[in-house]
Amino acid sequence: MKRTHLPLNGLRVLDAAARHLSFTRAADELAVTPAAVGQQIRALEDTLGVVLFRRTTRGLELTPEGEAGLEALRTGFLQFEEAVRAMQAGQTSKSLTIAAPRDFTEKWLMPRLAEIARADPELRFAIVSADETIDFTEANLDLAIRWGDGPGEHEGEALESEGMVTVERPGGGVDTRISWPGCLNDEAVSLVRVGDAGLAIDAAAEGLGRATVPELLAAADIAAGRVVVASGPKPFAKGYWLIAPLPQWRQKKVRALVEALVA
Repeated sequence: MKRTHLPLNGLRVLDAAARHLSFTRAADELAVTPAAVGQQIRALEDTLGVVLFRRTTRGLELTPEGEAGLEALRTGFLQFEEAVRAMQAGQTSKSLTIAAPRDFTEKWLMPRLAEIARADPELRFAIVSADETIDFTEANLDLAIRWGDGPGEHEGEALESEGMVTVERPGGGVDTRISWPGCLNDEAVSLVRVGDAGLAIDAAAEGLGRATVPELLAAADIAAGRVVVASGPKPFAKGYWLIAPLPQWRQKKVRALVEALVA
């Protein structure tokens, strides 16, 4: 018999009926009707080609065929329970692996994770750098942050933002555009080009020019007075998204982290 064809529902009913030697008490345990128990047992007997129970003057009795498999069946159900507990252990784990762009981690994510960790000292975070391609299977990720116009093929939630903002050094910087991969007018010629938006903010703070960057990324530097707003913010189609495949997205620890980050 192929494992994919194992009549698991019928075997569960057999276990309950064999313990109680009563379809009625088995039905109470399983929250079904006695008739449903009887139907499952008959279907199981048809599948296995054996008689599992006999009715006698003393009540319901197991046949030798029915009794022969009970010990292995109950051992199997115990192993199923252990397997389920092992799989659910990840739900209560305090360890989360997160993938995010380097500049986003430095400018936005790290301070918030530190605040979340202060509220729950048992939390442990592993943070890996992520480019545009995120492989949840290969990296064993719980959550990722991507820059784009949606969650793509995964489940996701957008981080609230006002769009793009142009920043410069307080008091005014050099009238030069600072560019970075993926920025607005990326193809235009600029005198200063850096690797990401976070470095563009730092370059603007040093007076190397003006940088148009995600407002979400620049907010802390603006609040600290490292840079000032030269123009904007302006709405933009792209933004930062918290994403994960559906199985990870449903995990309690991931949901709790998402709720904390979007709060």
